[in-house]
Amino acid sequence: MGLLTFSLNLTLDGCVDHQEGIADDETHAFFTRLMDDGGAMLWGRTTYEMMESYWPAVAHGDADAPPAVREWAIKLETKPKYVVSSTRTDFSWANSHHIAGDLRSGVQRLKDATPAGVLLGSGKLAAELDRLDLIDEYKFLVHPRIAGHGPTLYQSGLPSTRRLELVSAKPLGNGAVAMHYRRERG
Repeated sequence: MGLLTFSLNLTLDGCVDHQEGIADDETHAFFTRLMDDGGAMLWGRTTYEMMESYWPAVAHGDADAPPAVREWAIKLETKPKYVVSSTRTDFSWANSHHIAGDLRSGVQRLKDATPAGVLLGSGKLAAELDRLDLIDEYKFLVHPRIAGHGPTLYQSGLPSTRRLELVSAKPLGNGAVAMHYRRERG
């Protein structure tokens, strides 16, 4: 069984607005390594549609992008992508698959079938999966910014505090810090 790892950009005040992070070669290299290490991507419909609206064009050379960004897009094109949605069932982006029905059993089946692990990149979906006790690790890229607005991480709350064990903390040259935590099970 593979691990489910939640990874996201966030500011010091917990803002997860994708426009608030530092989008440079170092940041893209960080997420490219995460994607390379995992066996599949997992998103909610909203995140999937945001990604789908831009990355295929970059991968196919239809949008200008620096080399690190294009590398990410090409790898993302071939990576299996799973989408949780109750409103959309057709996903035409290459290697996209729908997770329908019971969320707990659908994501658990995905984890069981993906020994290299699953990389989760949707904040709202993460809150639901955390409530179901399915997230194993957290790899956040914390940016040196205070946004002062939302959306924020776990703004809908959790039923109880999650205790985490620090695995590593690595500062990047751009001032962001890559934080890796593992869920304490007890």
